[in-house]
Amino acid sequence: MIYEMRTYTTPPNQAGKFLEIYGDAYETYRKKFSEMAGCWYTEIGPLNQVITIWPYKNLAERDKIRAAASKEEGWPPHLGQLTTGGTVEVFAPFSFSPLLEPGNHGPIYEMRSYQVVPGTYDDLIAGWEKGLPERTSRSPISVLMLSDLGVSHKLVHIWPYQTFDQRAEVRGNAVADKIWPPSIIHVPKQPTLTTQENLIMLPAKFSPMQ
Repeated sequence: MIYEMRTYTTPPNQAGKFLEIYGDAYETYRKKFSEMAGCWYTEIGPLNQVITIWPYKNLAERDKIRAAASKEEGWPPHLGQLTTGGTVEVFAPFSFSPLLEPGNHGPIYEMRSYQVVPGTYDDLIAGWEKGLPERTSRSPISVLMLSDLGVSHKLVHIWPYQTFDQRAEVRGNAVADKIWPPSIIHVPKQPTLTTQENLIMLPAKFSPMQ
């Protein structure tokens, strides 16, 4: 399983219009070839961004489906001046990570992106594999994945919450109880991360993950 994450940047106050056009094109032309895992827009963090995640069995299936979908007259949608930039990245989920599933999990999603120090993956994986069961007993994780194409050595994890208060309470208690972050569960020989970023996303109306 791989996940293609496409991030679009829109002009200020244009994300809603972007999603309206994109959602109509997805439902009409693209969905019949394969369904997306989810689509979100940013609420906190870098604003005016729309993020879509597409699941595929492998790169060959991705290429095949995308080639077939591109023959549709309405796909990709004609967005004109509604985008000012974008990125495409491909990720592989960790073996012990859940997979992205449709359903009402949020509506608040936190996506955290870390840059990993090359050569420290054994310590990184050990900490996550040991710490994740206790952490997810308090609130679920949607996916934990590592970049395969795009920005190298990038770790991404997505967490759904019902409210901002729930997020603050769960995260605060996990730290206070010393069951999180993973680096205290398995102390690495050297730092495994160089940068950390997060953003809060809300699902688009047509997103399978709500």
